[in-house]
Amino acid sequence: MTTLESSRSALRAPMATASFAVLVAVSFCHLLNDVMQSLLVAVYPILKHDYALTFWQIGLLTMAFQVTASLLQPFIGYYTDKRPVPYSTTIGMGSTFVGLLMLAFANSYASLIMGAACVGIGSAIFHPESSRIARLASGGRHGFAQSLFQLGGNFGTAIGPLLAAFIVLPRGQQSLAWFGLIALVGMAILWKVSQWAASAQSKSVNQLRTVGLLHSRRRTAVALTVLTVLVFSKNVYMASITSYYTFYAIHRFGVSVQTSQLMLFAFLGASAVGTILGGLFGDRFGAKTVIWFSILGCLPFTLALPYADLNWTVALSVLIGLILSSAFPAIVVFAQELVPGRVGMIAGIFFGFAFGMGGIGAAILGIVADAKGIDYVYLICSYLPFLGLLTVFLPRSDAPECDKVKKG
Repeated sequence: MTTLESSRSALRAPMATASFAVLVAVSFCHLLNDVMQSLLVAVYPILKHDYALTFWQIGLLTMAFQVTASLLQPFIGYYTDKRPVPYSTTIGMGSTFVGLLMLAFANSYASLIMGAACVGIGSAIFHPESSRIARLASGGRHGFAQSLFQLGGNFGTAIGPLLAAFIVLPRGQQSLAWFGLIALVGMAILWKVSQWAASAQSKSVNQLRTVGLLHSRRRTAVALTVLTVLVFSKNVYMASITSYYTFYAIHRFGVSVQTSQLMLFAFLGASAVGTILGGLFGDRFGAKTVIWFSILGCLPFTLALPYADLNWTVALSVLIGLILSSAFPAIVVFAQELVPGRVGMIAGIFFGFAFGMGGIGAAILGIVADAKGIDYVYLICSYLPFLGLLTVFLPRSDAPECDKVKKG
C-alpha cells in the first residue's frame, strides 16, 4: 500500500458520536450563516422599490457580497492550511452580524454596498475553516460530510426568502436587525466547535501534506481547470435564479411578491435536498459520476424553462435545483482528493470562485436584463449546462497514474 493510500485509509475510520455531533453543529451554523446572507437577496424587491434601484445596481449589490468573499477565501484557506485557526469561524460569524445590522439601518445605496461587503467578508472567513472542520469530523466519509455541511448552507439559503416573505417584507428593512440574534447563537456554537477542532488535529491529515499528488502535475492542473469551469456554469445559472427569479415570475406571470418568494423557496429547498443526495451518491458511486449527472442531467429542464407556463416553471425549477445542486459537494471533494493536504485552500478557492462567479454573473445578467429584458436572461442561461461535457476530461480519482509525483 502506498503512503497516500495508507494515509487516506487511516481517515476512513467509523465516525465517532462526538465527531458526528460536531459535523451537525457545523452544518447548523452554516444554515444560520446562510440564512443571514440570503436575506440580502430576499429583500431585493424592497430595496429596488425604496431606493429606486436598476437591475444593474441590484447585480452590483450581489457582486459586492460575493466578490468580496471570493477574493479573500483562497488566501484564508491557504493560511489556515499552514496554521489552522478554528476560532476564526466565530470571527466570521461576527462579521456577518455587523454587515446585517448595516443593511438593516442603511440610509443610502453606498451603505447597502458596505453592508453587503461586510457580509461577504464574514463568509470568506467562515467557509474555509468550517469546511476543514467538517472534513476532520467526517470519519473518512468525505462526500457525506461535505454534502451535510453544504446542506446546512442550502437550507439556510432556502429559508431566507421564506423568512423575508413573512417577516421582513411586511415589517420593512429594519426588521433585518432581528436576525442578529441568529448570529449570536451561531457564535456561541462555533466557539464550542472550535474547542473540539483545536484539540482534534488529526496526525493523518497533517501527513497528507507531504504525500504526492494523485496524478501528474499537468493532469491535475487540467482537472482543476475543468472543475472551475463546471463551477462557473453551475453558479452563473444559480445566480440567474437567486437574483432574478422573483422578478422573472412577477414580470412573466403577474404573481405577487410573496408568491414569487415562495417560488424561490421551492427552488432553494429542492437544491438543499439535492445537495445531501449528491454527497451520499458521491460516496457510493464516485464524485465524477455525480458531476456527470448533475451538470448534464439538468440540461433538458433548463432548455424548457423559458417556454414553460407558471405551473411548469415551478416544476422545472424544482427539478433543476434538485439535480444541479448535487454537483458542488462532489466537485469540492474531487478537488480535495486531487491535492491532498490543501483542504482549506481548495475549499477557499472553490467556495470563493463559486461566490465570485455568482456575483460577477449576477452583475452581468443584470446588465443583460436592463438591455434585453428579464426573459432573455433565462434564454441564454439555459445553454450553460452544455459545459458539463467537459467532465470527460476529469481523471478517475481512484486510479492514480503515479504515486510518487510530489507537490510543489
